[in-house]
Amino acid sequence: MGDGYLRIIPRRKNAFLEVNHSIKQKDYVDWKYSVLQSIVKNGPKLRNGNGNRIACRFYTCCSPEITDLFRYFYKDRKKIIPDDLQINPFSLAVWYMDDGSKSGDSIYLNTQQFSIEDQNKLQKLLLNQFNINSNLNKDKEYMRIRIITADAKKFCNIIREFIPQSMQYKLV
Repeated sequence: MGDGYLRIIPRRKNAFLEVNHSIKQKDYVDWKYSVLQSIVKNGPKLRNGNGNRIACRFYTCCSPEITDLFRYFYKDRKKIIPDDLQINPFSLAVWYMDDGSKSGDSIYLNTQQFSIEDQNKLQKLLLNQFNINSNLNKDKEYMRIRIITADAKKFCNIIREFIPQSMQYKLV
């Protein structure tokens, strides 16, 4: 989950994490780098993306531990939600900063890339671990998770202490 992705380069033994965001989120990339600095060789770099898009990214070192995460979160090179996934308020905050959005008092988790079955797992996880109720909401042709309005403030209060200043705009 999130804007980073794990991969293994052909003929390499271990995976690494690539973190890649728009230049508009450079402060957030710097924050992620500060969290992961012990497993990163080089700091964030700017690069030209598609069209006029400028991105900021960095890579972790390859390691057996990241390879374990790759095997846990990917099946046939597609992101999945493992049945035994557990998350804490910090990982929930990063997930929301990467894949979440706010519209008025509504909170959305952009889970469109996951199957309905995996999205249902995420809904159960939110309910069982944080007592956060959600629905699946149609976004164009795909579904995404919408935190019910009554629980949006509770959701934000759970993650608030982990949200850097540059991402506070996502909170209700």
